[in-house]
Amino acid sequence: MSLFEGKIKLLKDWIGQSERIAILTGAGVSTESGLRDFRSNEGIFAGEEPIEYYLSRSYFNRHPDEFWKKYKTIFHLKQLHGYQPSLAHTFLAGLETKGKDITIITQNVDGLHQKAGSTNVIEVHGTVTSATCPNCGRIYDFSCVMEMEVPVCKNCGKVLNPDIVLYGDAIHGWEEAERSVMEADLFLAMGTSLSVTPVNMFPSLAHDAGVPHRGLLNNEPTIMDRYFDLIVEERLGTVFEALSK
Repeated sequence: MSLFEGKIKLLKDWIGQSERIAILTGAGVSTESGLRDFRSNEGIFAGEEPIEYYLSRSYFNRHPDEFWKKYKTIFHLKQLHGYQPSLAHTFLAGLETKGKDITIITQNVDGLHQKAGSTNVIEVHGTVTSATCPNCGRIYDFSCVMEMEVPVCKNCGKVLNPDIVLYGDAIHGWEEAERSVMEADLFLAMGTSLSVTPVNMFPSLAHDAGVPHRGLLNNEPTIMDRYFDLIVEERLGTVFEALSK
């Protein structure tokens, strides 16, 4: 048995033994579906400010019309409905159908976990699949957001607020996510560099809470490796192909 096969066997055993599983997912899960990580889109606005500047609350407040044009380009929203869940998405959704208590804490904003069938998803960075009127609170779905270049509320005419967490905003669902990690039998982090705060605090939280099993699935080392009992450095597609056998 190879080292990789041994790690997959151990991971299968952990999943089988665990009832409550908390899973942190990052961009690597969605890039398996063909989506680009927006942080890798360097040069998308060549000669201008970095992407973080355009995805900030301050930029939206100052230039809402320009914000929406750049936002749709950064996240390739015109192509979003063409993407399908990856094997990682469908495997995690399948654990629910087997009776596992699954909480997915995702840094992704594309809605692919829900599209795969997962029902308990905490989108800590929000979602690009909807927008909300800042005045009357009406929520608009993706099709409404895309039918206008700059989406406005049909009730009161205000420019809609994107439902992602912009730079300068607080993340969503922190207390719920924290509780799910601390109460888990198994904590998994996958497809994430664990370089973004405060989300990269979850591995140390799981460690300090005494979560029995802690695994990292990523194609390269992270600065949080020391908090995991099992590390599988491999492309996620390869990992989930093996787990599915």
